[in-house]
Amino acid sequence: MTSQDPPPLRIVLADDERMVRTALRVILEAEPDLEVVGEAAGGAEAVPLVRSLAPDVVLMDVRMPGIDGIRATEQIIATMAEPPRIVVVTTFENDAYVYDALRAGASGFLLKRARPDELIGAVRLVARGDSLLFPAAVRALAWSHAPRGRGPAAPWVARLTEREADVLRLMATGLSNHEMSGRLGVGPQTVKTHVAAVLSKTGSRDRTQAVIAAYEGGFMKKD
Repeated sequence: MTSQDPPPLRIVLADDERMVRTALRVILEAEPDLEVVGEAAGGAEAVPLVRSLAPDVVLMDVRMPGIDGIRATEQIIATMAEPPRIVVVTTFENDAYVYDALRAGASGFLLKRARPDELIGAVRLVARGDSLLFPAAVRALAWSHAPRGRGPAAPWVARLTEREADVLRLMATGLSNHEMSGRLGVGPQTVKTHVAAVLSKTGSRDRTQAVIAAYEGGFMKKD
């Protein structure tokens, strides 16, 4: 890395298994643009550590004794003015814990069996403000665990323009801004403007939260 390069992305690992943390550190620190700045063996330790270090990304095990990854994510999001991007790490993609972690503010999830290149790509993806979405898994989790069918759609649904509604549906399929631009026949900047409007109207921090809101707010309909 030269003096012209940006500083490495700073990462905190939270997992109650030391061997898992060690393996993650080895994989991540083999990349010149990634740096593990701290490790926590549980949620109670992770929350103050993240507040102190202010990393760019946290890899958070979803199931930990004491304060689990869900509660730790909630506390970090609620108590930091500029919280880091949080990716929850799980063994099973259909785990209700995963959905609760996404609702709590995580930007996505990653399976523990993910390949090293998938792990590295996920960290870089969320660090630049994108969401780590697996549309089929999120859809299945939403229909299994999201509260729905309990009344009218959320008020924000009626405030979406037709094009914003189109963008939200495409966001739920995992398309990037560039892909949505091609699908809708509009420029990338126009898509970016629509995405920002969707995030604002749904009260969402990022694309993952907007997709969760789409399912829970009655916008997405089950086939």
